Amino acid sequence: MKKTFPLQQPGKDDARVRDKIRHEVNKALRRARQRPPQEGFRGWDFTCKAGPSEAEAVALPLKEIAAHIDVVAATGATRIYLEITPVPARRVPVAD
Repeated sequence: MKKTFPLQQPGKDDARVRDKIRHEVNKALRRARQRPPQEGFRGWDFTCKAGPSEAEAVALPLKEIAAHIDVVAATGATRIYLEITPVPARRVPVAD
């Protein structure tokens, strides 16, 4: 998913707009995880980038994307660019 989201919409609270962006990100992640992985792989990892624009986007771990949306909004930006790419992963089962 490569997409630029507006952080402000007329008639809507900015916090609700950010919540909607997070919802769309989670929806895209659910869709990607439903696809079967390639032969020899056990699941999916994700490479992520986020920033006010494509040129200013920085690489982040998936867990930090939701928090980074608030960070970009706090800087006064009007848009946020998100890039989330699924990558096949060889996960090793965790022994209890």
